[in-house]
Amino acid sequence: MDPIIIFHAGIATGTILLFATIGEIMTERAGILNLGVEGMMLMGAMTGFSTALSTGNPWLGLVTAMLAGGLLSLLHGLVTIHFQADQVVSGLSLTFLGTGLALVFGEGLSGATINTIEAIDLPLLSYIPVIGPIFFEHHSPLVYLGYLLLPATWYYIYRTRPGMHLRAIGEKPAAADALGINVYRLRYFYTFMGGCLAGLAGATISLSVSPGWYSVLTTSGKGWIAIGLVIFAQWNPMRAAVGSYLFGALERGILDLQAPETLFFGLVGNPIFTNPNLIFFLKMAPYLLTIFALLVGARAASKQRLGAPAALGLPYIRGERGL
Repeated sequence: MDPIIIFHAGIATGTILLFATIGEIMTERAGILNLGVEGMMLMGAMTGFSTALSTGNPWLGLVTAMLAGGLLSLLHGLVTIHFQADQVVSGLSLTFLGTGLALVFGEGLSGATINTIEAIDLPLLSYIPVIGPIFFEHHSPLVYLGYLLLPATWYYIYRTRPGMHLRAIGEKPAAADALGINVYRLRYFYTFMGGCLAGLAGATISLSVSPGWYSVLTTSGKGWIAIGLVIFAQWNPMRAAVGSYLFGALERGILDLQAPETLFFGLVGNPIFTNPNLIFFLKMAPYLLTIFALLVGARAASKQRLGAPAALGLPYIRGERGL
């Protein structure tokens, strides 16, 4: 096992989770819980791949993927913001809708080949020992976009006036409304932005990291992992990056452990990790951690301790007190 290879692959896979997690953080910071990330990612992956296939332009595929995810998220916004419906039920329905639409419109795309977004090296930075090969060598431009998006999102949330408005509508929407902040409009906007980033995450898979359309296996549940990472990150983009990249490295490390030639503590082909009966449990480990994070974050006391937005999941009705 080569740690540099593992972490290099973890950065690429983690970028997918990073886009989806940051999008969900923005949405939840606005007080809207959207459990439809998986459906939006699948729609983004399918739309981006289909567009790249028909036009030959993967960058245009990225744009359409973001629009597909954003438009799908607006359905969730309409149901939860305008009609004040239960956000959990609406989010789950969005996952089913997005998955169904992606499977229907993606019929016949499997096996097709497209022009992909090619990996590049960053000059000078790629020559830095250890750090260079992991972070700046032979990565998709989307990985480097993730590096830029991360500090920009953190600065936006914590150091700008619009970011203060975002936190206000997720914590005390009634107080924000009294100060003239349009709670409804901003919640729609951040729900849309979250959908766009989820669509981008899906397209990052189908156009760059693992090019192709593989039905529901394209995302393999990464949308649910992103929701769990939001809780792990305590709604902080910087912590989200740590969780995303570590999860990506863990996923690659588990694959490497299964290889017969793997050297592990001086043993080649360690039967602990090559036994077919145990591989299943190895693959389960990252998802079990995600479920654990969701269970911990679901408790009201845990939400307060972790720093969840006070109005998360609660519909805002103008004129009601206590929200």
